Amino acid sequence: MMKGKAVKYEQDNIDTDVIIPGTYLKIHDHDELARHAMEGIDPEFHKRMEGRSILVAGKNFGCGSSREHAPIALSKSGVAAVLAPSFARIFYRNCVDGAYLLPVEIGHDAFKEITDGDELEVDMAQSRVRNITRGTEYEIAPIPDIITGIIKAGGLFRYKAE
Repeated sequence: MMKGKAVKYEQDNIDTDVIIPGTYLKIHDHDELARHAMEGIDPEFHKRMEGRSILVAGKNFGCGSSREHAPIALSKSGVAAVLAPSFARIFYRNCVDGAYLLPVEIGHDAFKEITDGDELEVDMAQSRVRNITRGTEYEIAPIPDIITGIIKAGGLFRYKAE
């Protein structure tokens, strides 16, 4: 179970060039990388994330080129989970394989009803997101055990199948 306040962006198709612009890909210091996360649409993102841990965005989040830098920058900015109606598959895998953050697929209604600053609780075991601020609850796409296992293990390289 994970709890946190939301930072929301209404846009669909937020790509990896927006999540971490290409000019910063040579940065190896993850904290420095985080200072440039989402700079393409919100130069104040790093500051907005203070005290928050859930990013809510439109469909096809993380499309574009395959950059491991994108989930790293988000994670180091304080993002523990991204809630979106859909994800680009390679972004989803990069989030899980590195255990950087949890990508959670939510329904269109949940996306529309969640607002910036809402306190949310993600219950992976029950496949639910609770909006504590509004007193509402939404179903999420079930998260397969292997995905939660990889994240709990600290990434694909640390994961041991049983």
